Amino acid sequence: MPDPNSLMGLLTQYGRAVGWSITAAVGFAFGIGIALKVFDMLSTEINEWEEIKKGNMGVALIFVSLIVMVGLLVYKVI
Repeated sequence: MPDPNSLMGLLTQYGRAVGWSITAAVGFAFGIGIALKVFDMLSTEINEWEEIKKGNMGVALIFVSLIVMVGLLVYKVI
């Protein structure tokens, strides 16, 4: 590992940070997609997307809380 105070060490640290950022973004995207798909399969009696289009704030808040919680889980894992 290069000295972190040198130019090469600094570029290495920047590269690692960008790599982890991309990993987190991909993980978050997959996590949210899977969570929403599972939630859709579990709640078969209601069409959530149609309710959100109608302006149902309760369903929208459930989706927002689901997305936030999956994001926190992905953040903790990565």
